[in-house]
Amino acid sequence: MGTRERRERSNESDRFLTSLFSQVPDAVSGVALAAVGGYGRGELSPGSDLDILFLHNGRIEVKSLAEIVNKILYPLWDKSYKVDHSVRTRSETRESASSDLKVALGLLDIRLICGDPDLVAAVQHDAIDDWRGNSRERLPELRRSLADRHLRAGDLAYLLEPDLKEARGGLRDINALRAIARSGAVSISLEHISTAESVLNNAREALHTVTSRDKDRLLFQEQDKVAELLKYADADALMSDIAQAARSVDYLLESTWHRFDHRGKDGLGRFLRKTRTTHIAQGISIAHQEVFIDEGFDFHKDPVIGLRAAAIAAQAGLPVSPTSLQALAQASKSGISKLPNPWPRSARENLITLIGAGAPMVRIWEGLDQEEILFDWLPEWRAVRSLPQRNALHRHTVDRHMVETAVFAAALTRNVHRPDLLLFAALFHDIGKGTQEDHSDRGEKLIEPLARRIGFDENDIATLKLLVKHHLLLSATATRRDLDDPATIASVTSVIPDLQTLELLHALSIADGQATGRAAWSDWKESLLSELVSRVTSALTDNTIARQPEFTSEQRVLVDSGELQVKIEARDPDFAIEIIAPDKTGLLSIVAGVLNLARFDVRSARTQTIGKSAIMKWIVTPNQFAPSVDEGAIKAAIAEALADASDLTERIKRRVADYSNIPSIPVPLPIVETFMDSATDATIIEVRSHDRPALLFGIGDVITKSQVDIRSAIVTTLGAEAIDTLYVTEIGGGALSPERAQELANRLSSALA
Repeated sequence: MGTRERRERSNESDRFLTSLFSQVPDAVSGVALAAVGGYGRGELSPGSDLDILFLHNGRIEVKSLAEIVNKILYPLWDKSYKVDHSVRTRSETRESASSDLKVALGLLDIRLICGDPDLVAAVQHDAIDDWRGNSRERLPELRRSLADRHLRAGDLAYLLEPDLKEARGGLRDINALRAIARSGAVSISLEHISTAESVLNNAREALHTVTSRDKDRLLFQEQDKVAELLKYADADALMSDIAQAARSVDYLLESTWHRFDHRGKDGLGRFLRKTRTTHIAQGISIAHQEVFIDEGFDFHKDPVIGLRAAAIAAQAGLPVSPTSLQALAQASKSGISKLPNPWPRSARENLITLIGAGAPMVRIWEGLDQEEILFDWLPEWRAVRSLPQRNALHRHTVDRHMVETAVFAAALTRNVHRPDLLLFAALFHDIGKGTQEDHSDRGEKLIEPLARRIGFDENDIATLKLLVKHHLLLSATATRRDLDDPATIASVTSVIPDLQTLELLHALSIADGQATGRAAWSDWKESLLSELVSRVTSALTDNTIARQPEFTSEQRVLVDSGELQVKIEARDPDFAIEIIAPDKTGLLSIVAGVLNLARFDVRSARTQTIGKSAIMKWIVTPNQFAPSVDEGAIKAAIAEALADASDLTERIKRRVADYSNIPSIPVPLPIVETFMDSATDATIIEVRSHDRPALLFGIGDVITKSQVDIRSAIVTTLGAEAIDTLYVTEIGGGALSPERAQELANRLSSALA
């Protein structure tokens, strides 16, 4: 099976047709026989039709023309050839192509078999010239036809019994890519899918051979035979190759349409002579609605830039440009962009930010997979790449199922206090599949070194191991056990140590079920799961509220001075900023605003009021526009703002407006919760939201305007998610009333929505 055999099959048909044509008297004059479509490309499988076109100059008598056609077709039919034929003049052919997309596409591959070569050359010229000249109308028409076909036939990469020709990522899509390339509207490198085309053509040819039929749908009962004929180890290996081939085709097609949509345009859809470029981060820009790594960037100096570009692209809802992916792939293969072990915190945060983007993350991940960049970052991914699941409950390959689970998990990040652990566990929960060993047990073993390399600490690794090993626990228990039996609840609490782990496992169970499909998930199952979680929650005694920070006796001594003090410690690539300041209403917002204007991104903060002063510990990362970190400048800026903060709000508004031109994706609404009885003389406000510029300043500003004081705060940014826990009191001291607390929560929700 291979290109040579398909070509020889086409050549054999050419010879037979030529011999028939030569037997027709005077047939050469003004008549030609041409191959179109797959036959025109020389790609005949055993069951393929012969797509032929009888061309004539219009001057031959109808009776004579019919005689020529019949003397060629009848012998073909006698020998059981399947023939798709048409008889037209040059002008008729051109007219037919203008009204029928299928005809126009077939003519792009027209070639002479025998007869008048000038006729075929003229039609070939018309076909290509018209296709190029009318590409503005024909390509959208082609796109609509592809969408209709994909809706009918589904995704080749993820179907259990796929149609190799019609399904998304199949052979017809390869032909569509050729047609787009011939239009000249977009430059396409078809070499990227040459291997994929060979895999799909070989599978189709083998399917025709083993079934002795012209079918293109690869059914279960035929997969083993096709795999054996093509010398695969088994059907799983065959289906894995087919899935990967389809994904390569689909990825190229999607990126081609994106470039077609944005060719020569800026982000507002206007055609520009000069490309509009927006610099987003060090070495990263947006142009033509794609995220670029700047040309000539030194990957050795910043091996995290690939993850950072992917995270930025996912959060903006844009693709990473193919040229940047190829440059990153080359850097990965040469080893100059290799990440250290363990990863730096910034690499882990960017990975979580990428995963947490939800649906926009899928095409970014696919691009990283297609260029094999993922295998440099995450070698464990190779073992599950395009791994089929021959299970009617699953609609995706193992790797795509995990990606889809992460997409659904991204919508549940407000439901948990460790969204980073949820997203990471969702992406790798089935990493143990692919062997005879129980995948949950094997996954527990694999996730530990992976999580350690990514940079999670030992406590987080223990939680991730539990989530992977027991990701089926809640669903299985809810649907198979008696929830009224105390032993059922005890069986769960014996595994789950605390409420934080329970909420993570609950969210993971929902995401896993939703990603599996309707056959494995329903409202009934979700209600049973919620009932189980409710009962287990009642059996656990801890809570998920962050405790107030604790500071050393040395720090407390400095607080007693009551003077503004700023101390900055470099922790590459971050900085730890310790601030001691006289307490005043709005202090948290003021300091957060000053740090934002200094071009610092806040990763975490711990603050507490002690007597008449406040002590703060900030972990920040300077962005690309930050000036050199100057302790004296930060202290002076804070002192100025403490004396008069009137200008701060306007400057922050202008800064936030600067970010408004950067594309962004829809995110879940923030969640604001109040806890009235969890602290002495304070009310706890917990805000879980998507991170954004000046987020903490905005939260603090709302609280200040509500005439509420912040006694202490615990601020954490995890990927693109922020969790802020605030212990608040009335200005004169004391917890808020339930009505005041709810009013404040409503104001925060409204301001952050």
